[in-house]
Amino acid sequence: MTTTSDAAAGETPCAAALLIDFGGVLTVPLERAFGALSVESGLDPRTALRLLATHEGARTALGEHEVGRLDDEGFEDAFAAAIAEVGGRVEARGLLARLAHHLDLDEPMVDLVREVRAAGVPVALVSNSLGRDCYARVDLDELFDVTVISGQVGVRKPSRRIYAIAADRLGLAPELDGAGQRVRRLDRGDDALGAAQQLEGIQRLGVGRAGIFDAADFLQPRMFGADARIIQPGR
Repeated sequence: MTTTSDAAAGETPCAAALLIDFGGVLTVPLERAFGALSVESGLDPRTALRLLATHEGARTALGEHEVGRLDDEGFEDAFAAAIAEVGGRVEARGLLARLAHHLDLDEPMVDLVREVRAAGVPVALVSNSLGRDCYARVDLDELFDVTVISGQVGVRKPSRRIYAIAADRLGLAPELDGAGQRVRRLDRGDDALGAAQQLEGIQRLGVGRAGIFDAADFLQPRMFGADARIIQPGR
């Protein structure tokens, strides 16, 4: 990733593009927002998020909502019913708006996205839907060259198709059958962090939230746990 001055001098950026998620990457951790919702409902802070993973009705509703087959109100009804089953007290209407209220922005991360884009690196938001108010706190046109929201395209993460859509909209057109031998995840203490030093700001993306990718390799399934992706030009 080049600096703004490098880009202004006409140098080609090291990174071809940045694909980044919203919740938990450009915001506070999702656990914090769901924890606040749980406490408001009179439950243990871990309950609401756990229900989305383990309660059949809530989990199914989330999946349907994320691909655009269930609207906000339908998801709110199912999620509120799951919360009520375990003794919580919550009004279905406005549940997603209250959740979005607790999803404060991580301002340094938002600033980093601005820096990346100002340096000439195209940026795509690739995010699973979570209510119509989820992105209300940011100017999508200011931060991103393209936005790919699961409910709008009918496919959700971790499907490789949603990343292919983002890459196509950015004009990258990566091959879907790349061997992926050069894909690495950056974790705390990983030597790959040292190899990434030429990408200014990569460590600020957060431990466990960034990966370095060649354009043909970034769709590999083993990387789907990463929420921010640097795509490098093929070497």
